[in-house]
Amino acid sequence: MRGRRVFVLGDVMLDEFVWGRVSRISPEAPVPVVQVTGQSFHLGGAGNVAANVRSLGGGAVLAGVVGRDAAGARVREALAAAGVESRLVELGRERPTTVKTRIVAHGQQVVRADREDPADVPAGAEVALVESLRRELPACGALVVSDYQKGVVTASLLKRVLPLARRRGVPVLVDPKVRHFRLYRGATVVTPNQLEAEQATGLRLHGAADLRAAGRRALSLLGTRAVLVTRGEHGMSLFERGRPPLHVPTAAREVFDVTGAGDSVIATMALALAAGASLPEAAVLANCAAGVVVGKVGTAQASPAEVLAAARLAARRRPVPGGASRQPRASRRSRVPQPVDDHR
Repeated sequence: MRGRRVFVLGDVMLDEFVWGRVSRISPEAPVPVVQVTGQSFHLGGAGNVAANVRSLGGGAVLAGVVGRDAAGARVREALAAAGVESRLVELGRERPTTVKTRIVAHGQQVVRADREDPADVPAGAEVALVESLRRELPACGALVVSDYQKGVVTASLLKRVLPLARRRGVPVLVDPKVRHFRLYRGATVVTPNQLEAEQATGLRLHGAADLRAAGRRALSLLGTRAVLVTRGEHGMSLFERGRPPLHVPTAAREVFDVTGAGDSVIATMALALAAGASLPEAAVLANCAAGVVVGKVGTAQASPAEVLAAARLAARRRPVPGGASRQPRASRRSRVPQPVDDHR
């Protein structure tokens, strides 16, 4: 996977973490008073996907939009520090950079505050993003569309982008939003979490039969080669056209924070496919990377050494074709059902 390039297109965010501790309840309202001890900033959304690609040894080109503000400047600085090739379009001061502020006390998220403008980006910005893709795609082995429904990924953008990738034979991976599901037709693989899969297919996933039915319906609805349903503590399920489903048990031993884990999944899958992996191989590696990331607090990435260590551990458990996965006994923390990515 080292040196393979991935083009990441989508909603760029800045993750702000305010760290502190709680020792009392406010006399003004029944809420905790957080004594702030620190603050940190990290790439989020499509930016975190690109950072994950770099952390795994690949090359990342990122296209998205930021505002002309302090948060946008921080995003650019973080991209440069991570070694990501930036193709950002800067919009005016009237449209802020998307910022997610999380207040964390004693390792637990207390509250999240969002600053954003989710309206569709201007037509001129969309043209610039497509032109960046047109120039860079010949040197890239995969395209990731990171859709957080913040205005970059639109019907008109996808109508231009998907045919470009198809003509080049470049696999397209989409981290989806349910409202845009039908727009992703023609992508290679779409990676909904369990809740998104339920909402898109209208099926509640109570057991293996429900999961198989939802996978078949999602493949039909999306017209893609594959659908990877991320299922939190239950691992992942890969539905590939013309093949039996593959259920990969969770690789996480301790779950501390699910922030950005979905970004790690799609980044690892994209880089693996760019390196020539099969979809099942890419799914297993992605599951290993997610297991590493949820064991860290805050927006994080996995290194090659960490993914290799997780892969060696996962090799002791076999992915289960067709049926529900057999899993080792979960820790108390990892038994708590969690969405794969809390940006949603």
